[in-house]
Amino acid sequence: MDDLLELTGRAEATHFWFRGFRKFVAPVIGDLADGRARLRLVDCGCGTGRNLRLLQPHGRAIGFDLTASGPARAHADGCVVLRGDVTKIPLASETFDVATAFDVLQSVEADVAALREMARIVRPGGAVVVTLAAFNALRGDHAEVWNEVRRYTPATARRLVEAAGLRPERISFVFASVFPLLVAARLAQRLTRRFRSGPRAAVDIAVPSAPVNGLLTALVTVEALLLRHVPMPIGSSLLVVARKR
Repeated sequence: MDDLLELTGRAEATHFWFRGFRKFVAPVIGDLADGRARLRLVDCGCGTGRNLRLLQPHGRAIGFDLTASGPARAHADGCVVLRGDVTKIPLASETFDVATAFDVLQSVEADVAALREMARIVRPGGAVVVTLAAFNALRGDHAEVWNEVRRYTPATARRLVEAAGLRPERISFVFASVFPLLVAARLAQRLTRRFRSGPRAAVDIAVPSAPVNGLLTALVTVEALLLRHVPMPIGSSLLVVARKR
């Protein structure tokens, strides 16, 4: 897992997927903050801690991660990150205004328990924001390396949110613009898997060549702008916003 975080840390700044992710998520957090800058926010399963930068403009943001190297990396960047399990969050109840978990729950066996824990630490009326990998058919090398337990559809995401006692406010697809490319990449991985050797961790995290990465960044940037006004009909991930009753 530490090796995966190392690869992720190298890619987060420039890889088109991470750039797109930030462009999708940042406006959502901004809308929830609604101009407030004194919120308490927590990123659950924060990995390298880089996504805390999306939360920090709106108040005091902390994170926690199950790994040892994740908090160490985040501390080196000046972020407050604890070590903890999302199914047993080491934080007090009803303490935060916003709790996030980005591409975490698909790798947690007890996803309902994890989301209930996130709901527990959020104040009444507070928000929970998660991103989820979509469609089991899109499982590939990345899914196996990160030990994905499941992927979601809008219907299963809604059931997850409701089972955790939260009210879903938004469940939308993201990465529609690169969906055909991702389908092709997953198919190619399956067809060539038996002929390949060596670690698979870097397959999806490796930054494409500059022209390709620039083009794909432009595509997801346009999609992020459109998503503010038009829901996407398909995508490789789901962006979910839920509210504590």
